[in-house]
Amino acid sequence: MHRCFLGAKLHRMVITEADLNYVGSITIDSDLLDISGILPGERVLVADIESGARFETYVMEGKRGSGVICINGAAARLVHPGDRAIIMQYVWASDSEAPPKARVVVADDRNLNPSLLDE
Repeated sequence: MHRCFLGAKLHRMVITEADLNYVGSITIDSDLLDISGILPGERVLVADIESGARFETYVMEGKRGSGVICINGAAARLVHPGDRAIIMQYVWASDSEAPPKARVVVADDRNLNPSLLDE
């Protein structure tokens, strides 16, 4: 049997942009992707802390050091720039594997200077 676990989360990131006319996805600063281990093209769950909206989308790599967290496409209707969000990656593990320890990333109010939080 396989089970699904939290692999990484970008905790309380600030939504910097919402682009309704883009073809869909979430654009994330490459520095945040590197430290979290989330890959471009990977499916993530996004939870907007202010509105309570939750949606799945896929990741696009954003400009390194920009702090960008841009919600693109239809999901842009569910968020507002300035909202805080939690972006979660899930991983699968078999019963014979130890559950992975999730990488929790925090950053400043501009989504810069990311660091791993020890939970």
